[in-house]
Formats: sequence, structure tokens, C-alpha cells
Amino acid sequence: MKYIIFFLGISTLCFSQKISFIYETKYKLNSDKPDDVYSDNMILDLRNNMSIFRESQDKKTDSVKLNHGNGRFKMGVENQFYVKKNLAQKRIEKVITYLGTDYFLPIEEILDWKITSEQKIIGKYKSQKAETNYGGRNWIAWFTTELPFGDGPYIFNGLPGLIISIQDADNDYSFNLIEVKKGGDIFDARKKAIKIDWKQYETLAKSYFNDPYDINTKVAMGKTVTFTDPNGNKMDISIKTKEMQDDILQENNPIELNHKINYK
Repeated sequence: MKYIIFFLGISTLCFSQKISFIYETKYKLNSDKPDDVYSDNMILDLRNNMSIFRESQDKKTDSVKLNHGNGRFKMGVENQFYVKKNLAQKRIEKVITYLGTDYFLPIEEILDWKITSEQKIIGKYKSQKAETNYGGRNWIAWFTTELPFGDGPYIFNGLPGLIISIQDADNDYSFNLIEVKKGGDIFDARKKAIKIDWKQYETLAKSYFNDPYDINTKVAMGKTVTFTDPNGNKMDISIKTKEMQDDILQENNPIELNHKINYK
């Protein structure tokens, strides 16, 4: 009991401070191309039992939005990693941005963790192994009580310490902690979002597939679209809907495999 009280005391103190965890994230968009791996650094910002996990570029976009800019134009619906958590209320929301509109998708799948006795050192942290199922995948995680936060990358949370490494059993997706930063601000530019469920998520994805640029293009018909990047630079992009659809079909390995979309 003394240990539990001591742990909670540390957790309360730490959660009152803002801290950022940077994860190297790797994933395979195409299950038929095992050597084609996409890599990006993603950030978990945490304070007062609230956290936001997002791509580094998404954090920059949010900063631009808060300063009355437009940020970057989000293209597809799938393969978005933006997740907001309220750890105290056990509420998790996946945020999807599509054509300038934010949608939030409640994650209601329960993580049933099985903590094993296996331990090892990862970086400078003593860590312990745990396993769970999520999104139609089996996941292997390593957490450390040396960072007493019951959180982790993406939707993952609920262990006695921070998840510093997690990957699915097929090694299609992995998140590995590479840096810890203290201080700074945690900001949320996506508070006004429309609630959807997985069925509506599929509808959005199919809408994008049928007309990737929402400009009533016809299949194989070329169009020129003007976009503005996060720095305000305008560029004209010549697009063909059929080519975009082929690319979408190639990206057949979503992280939530149990919600894989059948476009045909």
C-alpha cells in the first residue's frame, strides 16, 4: 500500500507538468511490400492526465491554425495517427481531418493487457513486457515504471508506466521512444470536431476514393489543383483520379486491420 501511495504521488506530480515524448514510428502501407517502410517521428504531449499524440507535421499545423493560418491540406482519410486521450475519464478519440473538417472517432475497444515477468533494458530504462490485442492485431509492448505515466503512443495506454516500445506481432507497425522533453505548452487546435463512428469513417474514406480531390473529377481525367503548403507557398498539381485510386488500393495495411476498407 505504501508503494501504491508513493507511486500515485509521483504520478500526480509528473502529470501536473507538461512533458513530450518523441517516438520513431515505422509502418508498412503495403503488406505485399515488406521492405517498403515509412518512417516518421511522432509526438505524445502529456499534461494533467490529458494527452495528444500526433505526427510532428500535425503539431506544426495545429500551431499554424491557432495563429489563424490554414496549415497543411490533409488528403486521405486512412493512416492518420492523431489521438486525444483523457486518461482520468478513460476516453480516447481518434481525430480524422478530411477536406478541412475535423472528425472525432471514439475508440471503444478495450485493451486487455497481459503483463509478463520478462524484463530488459531499453535505452536507459528498465522495462517490462506486456501484450494485448487491438485493431485485429496482436501487440507486444515494453513499459517502464521509471517514467510513471500510464500512457503511450497512438491509442495505447493503461500500463503501470510509460510504453516506450510497442509493435504488432507481424512487425507492420512499431513505435519506439527516442527522446523526452520537459516543459513547453500543450495545445489543441482540433476541439470543434464532428463525432463519427467506424461506419461513417468508411463512408468518408470511400468518398475520398471516389473523388480524391472533391472536385467532381472523372476517372482517368486529368485536373490541375492549386494547394498551399504550411509555409504559404502555392503550387499547382496535375492529378489523375485513376492514379490516385490505384495508390489508395496499394495502401492495404491499415493499423486497425479489423476496419480495413473494401473499396470494390
